[in-house]
Amino acid sequence: MGYGPTSKMLVNLVDGCVRAKNVTPGSTMWTLDGDRTVRTTVVDVTAVKARTAVDVVTDHMTFTASPDLLLLTPEGWVHAADAAGRTVAWTHARKLCRERLMIKPGYEFGYFVGATCADGTVGKNYVSLVVNEEHFAARYAKALTVCTGLPARLEAVSRPSGYLKRDLPGFRVRVVSSYLSDALRHYVGGDAHHMRQRFPRVVLGDIDAFQGFLDGYIEGDGHRIKHWNGRVVASSNTAFLSEIAPIIGAQFTPRHGDASRLCVSDRWADRNTFTPEEHPLDPPESSWINVHEVRPRPPSVPSPSPSTATASPRTPLSP
Repeated sequence: MGYGPTSKMLVNLVDGCVRAKNVTPGSTMWTLDGDRTVRTTVVDVTAVKARTAVDVVTDHMTFTASPDLLLLTPEGWVHAADAAGRTVAWTHARKLCRERLMIKPGYEFGYFVGATCADGTVGKNYVSLVVNEEHFAARYAKALTVCTGLPARLEAVSRPSGYLKRDLPGFRVRVVSSYLSDALRHYVGGDAHHMRQRFPRVVLGDIDAFQGFLDGYIEGDGHRIKHWNGRVVASSNTAFLSEIAPIIGAQFTPRHGDASRLCVSDRWADRNTFTPEEHPLDPPESSWINVHEVRPRPPSVPSPSPSTATASPRTPLSP
């Protein structure tokens, strides 16, 4: 038996997909190193004839492999023949060729995340902000470009007003990046809906990033209080505000059935309640899928010759 994919199985090289039998030494392929995709150089390719092969049926695809092909599970490595009923690591092949951003921490990063949590939209492969104030949109676009390197510009748009029963002029900032949208969903717990998002603890990397988050979030969902050195933010997502309150040393009482309010003093940093935390800025690129069935290849179908692409002890990516 062999430990590699079948000869006809598609392998994800950096230059595109090829059959395993066409992989040559020196080729650069995508592999999983933990939850990140990395480039790995193939150092040797060995072809081994085998009489048996199995079809592994998962949530997303069915692939053919040698029975001894190693697959990664939360409990460790298992052979493909023993993977039925288990959960294995994988990643979407279509996301391998996308641009990976170098996200920079700091004030601008915090402002971008905070404004997105307040008024932004996180789509499948884009991030956008539509607001009435031009200065808010311009500041958001600048922060987005500084922390991600993506070019962002303002667009004049019209927004329907339910109160006035007419369209109002506004401004939109929109960038297309599935990597950035995945990162933002990861920051807020997987669901970017404003009522279900969680507080993005990634902004606690340093006090500048958190201050930027407060400024961006309050710019969208808050305002300055008259006759007091502070601002107030309102949201019906009480769990979100509840996580912010102890960080700024504020008292917070959730309201039931109405938007809750959290007061943010301009001197919150003097309370020494901020504790920095380390969180990765890059989103995980692997996920888990269920293996529903592992079945032998029918004898009537000629068994392809498995071949092994020897690169590194990382997880080979399925197509």
